[in-house]
Amino acid sequence: MKLRRVFVALLAALTMIGAGAATTVPAAARSAVTVAAPQWQPGTFYAVGARVTYNGVDYECRQAHTSQVGWEPSNVPALWKVVDGGGNPGAPSAPGAPRVTATTNSSISLAWGASTGTVTGYRVYEGSSVRATVTGTSATIGSLGTCTTHTYTIRAYNSAGESAASAAVTSTTSGCTGGGGKMPGAPYLYMGWGDPPSPASVMSSTGVRSFTMAFILSSGGCTPAWDGQRPLTGGADAQAISAIKGAGGSVQISFGGWQGNKLGPNCSTPQAFAGAVQQVINAVGPAVVDFDIENTDEFENYVVQDRILNALKIVKQNNPNVKVVVTFGTTRTGPNAHGIRLINQSRALGVPIDNYTIMPFDFGSSNIYQDTVNASEGLKNALKSAFGWTDAQAYARMGISGMNGLSDQQELTTPATWTQIRDWAKARGLTRLAYWSVNRDRPCPGGGVVSNCSGISQSNWEFTRITAGF
Repeated sequence: MKLRRVFVALLAALTMIGAGAATTVPAAARSAVTVAAPQWQPGTFYAVGARVTYNGVDYECRQAHTSQVGWEPSNVPALWKVVDGGGNPGAPSAPGAPRVTATTNSSISLAWGASTGTVTGYRVYEGSSVRATVTGTSATIGSLGTCTTHTYTIRAYNSAGESAASAAVTSTTSGCTGGGGKMPGAPYLYMGWGDPPSPASVMSSTGVRSFTMAFILSSGGCTPAWDGQRPLTGGADAQAISAIKGAGGSVQISFGGWQGNKLGPNCSTPQAFAGAVQQVINAVGPAVVDFDIENTDEFENYVVQDRILNALKIVKQNNPNVKVVVTFGTTRTGPNAHGIRLINQSRALGVPIDNYTIMPFDFGSSNIYQDTVNASEGLKNALKSAFGWTDAQAYARMGISGMNGLSDQQELTTPATWTQIRDWAKARGLTRLAYWSVNRDRPCPGGGVVSNCSGISQSNWEFTRITAGF
């Protein structure tokens, strides 16, 4: 495929040269000839350095990718950067990407990188409306509503005109109420295999109000996609999310998992990883983002572990009302050395993680209930040691993500056992409960470990019904 692209590009160049030989441009006019960038189009491969025009602004490709609806240049600063100048000769360059520096119930404070060239000042735009005009590289936009979300871009200006717009930044004022620290029970739903059920039908049958949608992976480089291949918008995942929200529910979005081509190793910096997460947040509007940090490529790779943790600081800063969860494996007595390191490093780096969720399965258990309790107590002690929290404070930052029916190691979790685990978690004030997965929440006694049933005798959606009572 790479050789084919090179050949096509060479052929196009030769064709242009041939066309140029047949068309003579007067010498005096040649310096005035400019080549307009083509309009951005979905379904198009863009190489690094390619230029396009979108909504009157010129952009340059940062990372090679095939465009999709929802990945318009103004929406994905990880893929596109504004070309300096904004089309006005003599105007300043586009300002650096803005960031949120503070939020209150009624204001959002921003800062950004300075433009080059002669700069008279900067205008902060919300859509086409100017919300602030300043001479420096920071501004506070006030008189906003409590718990309202706003998206801003910045333009520099001088007597020659305005620059192109900066990348966009989205933030929400504080003061949101109604959720507290506890998240609704949200079993994993995976649209990639296992005869995925209609989420609205499951909601109607069980009373569950939330699902953890899995998994966001890399579709190449630092570009996110469902399962590494399905688009963020317009596909089966987006349709399921729309149905969940249409039925009055909410979604948690899970990044990573045990296998697949993940964003952590592919995004070269925390900023790039945060940008990829922001694309998903902008496309989906989740209540929670869940980072399943697993296996040797993320959990046991401390460079990648730190990259993800530092990125989560940026994600939380830009989305203060989206909860951030990290999910990882455990031993029967609590987190292993990699998990302890993750907890301690999140403390050292000041990462505002809302919930630490362990996965108490595939860990050699012969008594899932007791081993889940023991592992959770080990997590509690690790959190207390790292943060100086009380038991109650630690429990309030903890979650459990189990596996219904038979696990990969043939560990058995029955509906009765899952009810015990749920009730233990509720009694101690844990704030997250999930399991893998709704696809498997169907009976098939003696069926083994398969994608579309639990391997045991049960009722349809029985584990989901129990989880809904969390």
